Amino acid sequence: MNQQHQEDLAHIRSMMERSSRFISLSGLSGVFAGLSALIGGLYVYQLFKANGIEYFGGEQITIPYSLVSQLFYTGLVILAFAFIFGLTFTIRKSRKYDLPIWTSATKKMLFNLAIPLLAGGIFCLALLYHEIYGLVAPATLIFYGLALINAEKYTFSDIKYLGFCELGLGFISLFFIGYGLVFWIIGFGILHILYGLIMFKKYK
Repeated sequence: MNQQHQEDLAHIRSMMERSSRFISLSGLSGVFAGLSALIGGLYVYQLFKANGIEYFGGEQITIPYSLVSQLFYTGLVILAFAFIFGLTFTIRKSRKYDLPIWTSATKKMLFNLAIPLLAGGIFCLALLYHEIYGLVAPATLIFYGLALINAEKYTFSDIKYLGFCELGLGFISLFFIGYGLVFWIIGFGILHILYGLIMFKKYK
C-alpha cells in the first residue's frame, strides 16, 4: 500500500511539473548552440586577420564600419543556427517522451526570457549606433545571463547556473575591454557546450 502511495505521489509530481515547467529542453540544444558560437567566433577572428587587425597584438583595435556590419550579420547567423538547433532537438525530445511543447509554461518561459533579451538587444544597437564597440560583448553576456535567470522558474532550475556564469563572465569582461571576442567565445561557446553535456547526461 505504501509503495502504491509513493508511486501515486511521484506521478502527481510529474504531472504538476509538466504543467508548470517547460521540460522539453534538450541538452543537445546547448551543445550545438555552443558549437555554432565557437565556429562563429573563429570566423570573426579570421575576419579580423583578413582586415589587417591583429587581435592579440596588444594594441588598441580600431574597427572600420564595414567590418562592424559583417560582425553584426555574423552574429545574426549564429543566433539563427542556435535557434534552429534548439527547436530541432526540443521537438525531437518532446516526441520521444510524449511531452507537449506549446503550453502555458512555454509561453511564460519565452515571455520572461524575451524581456531581458529585448532590452539587451536595444542597448547593444545603441552601443553600435554610438560606436562604443568595446561594450557590446560584455552587454550581450550580461543581458543573456539575466534572461536565463529570469526564465528559470518556468523550466529546468539548472538553467540559472548557466545564467549566473554568463552574468559573472560579462561583469569580468567589462574590465578587459578589447578582449570581448575571447569572453564571448567562452560564454556562448564553451559554457553552452559544458552546460548542454551536463543537462543531456542528467535528463536523458
